[in-house]
Amino acid sequence: MTTTQTLCLAKDMTIYNALDQKQELLDALSSSDDVELDLSQVGEIDTAGLQLLILMKKEAQRAGKRVVIVAHSQPVRSLIDFCNLAADLGDPLVIPASEAN
Repeated sequence: MTTTQTLCLAKDMTIYNALDQKQELLDALSSSDDVELDLSQVGEIDTAGLQLLILMKKEAQRAGKRVVIVAHSQPVRSLIDFCNLAADLGDPLVIPASEAN
């Protein structure tokens, strides 16, 4: 039976939180087959946060597991778009209707 865990990150994904978030993310991956990341509450993300997302995807692939980003905040979408990593991360970037204009 496949276990899925949804993890909602509410703190900024920056260098200042990266060490704690790395452990939290890896713990979620080790305890579940699938991890859904809800990043809708992330107010700021830098390259350290982006590295965590890439790490999670690579570790999941190595372990035969799956990590899916199910919600992106505007700062997360902007950085992924700026770095042209949408295809590499493999998750659809859904823009809420309230932000479409």
